Amino acid sequence: MEEYEYKKITLDLDEEGYLNDFESWTEEIACAMADRENVSTECPLSKERLEILRFMRDYWKKFNAFPILRAVCKNVHQAKGCQYKQFPDPIVAWKIAGLPKPTPEVFAKIKYTP
Repeated sequence: MEEYEYKKITLDLDEEGYLNDFESWTEEIACAMADRENVSTECPLSKERLEILRFMRDYWKKFNAFPILRAVCKNVHQAKGCQYKQFPDPIVAWKIAGLPKPTPEVFAKIKYTP
């Protein structure tokens, strides 16, 4: 278990940096996670990033699965490839969205290699 402090927010993370409580996620926690993952130091996060994160969370709640990457941009009405522009590594986006640690099968399907 790890704690990470960002401004006045303390994150409750597992040993690999995943949020322990899916329901505790907020946009401020997303900012802290983005800072921890060296994705962004801005808060609030951009509208485009937040749209992607919210879509991932909603999809996870509905299907208990990671969304098909090529469908993310279409569903948030952004340009093709938006997810890689906003989050070059889908696993990092997964963490910032506050989703639980993916299974090895999910890792194999979503790990981005340029």
